Amino acid sequence: MNETMKTILNRRSFRAYKPEQIKDQELQTILEAGKFAPSGMNTQPWHFSVIQNKDVLNKINGIVKEGLLKSGNPQMAGRAKDENFSIFYHAPTLIIVSADPKVPTPQFDSAIALSYMFLAAASLDIGSCWIQAISVAFNSESAKPMLKELAIPEGYTIYSAGAFGYPAVEAPAPAPRKEGTVSFIK
Repeated sequence: MNETMKTILNRRSFRAYKPEQIKDQELQTILEAGKFAPSGMNTQPWHFSVIQNKDVLNKINGIVKEGLLKSGNPQMAGRAKDENFSIFYHAPTLIIVSADPKVPTPQFDSAIALSYMFLAAASLDIGSCWIQAISVAFNSESAKPMLKELAIPEGYTIYSAGAFGYPAVEAPAPAPRKEGTVSFIK
């Protein structure tokens, strides 16, 4: 099996990280992978905001927590009530992916870019986890003042985010794969 397939099959979402910050060279490799992701009509509409400042991470966590508590979703509100709540599982690096909503496929382009970053991180033994709740919380009116602090370009929409760091736990076993998800038409 080639190295790419090994990385794909072994990549997992981590929800516990060491406090140690990832190395700058590793971060650059992860970001480079995101920049080389495919995008609809090659628009490359994304912007990556890399947050490694603990005070800013805590502020982001507070805004998301407030949004989840007001969401009306009992499961999400229950998570946010936990005193140790961290939307990004205390990872030392958070990458927020925003994009120009006027291009044909900004949501898909953002998701693919983040997926490429996840695979690059896995190839470097860096853990990652998809953090979708940030897009919901930060696309609300109450969070708009912080968009400038997060270096989100004017008019861009946050579509996704990823937590990155050295795993503090062993990789979980893969979840069973669903059957019946492939049809062949030859």
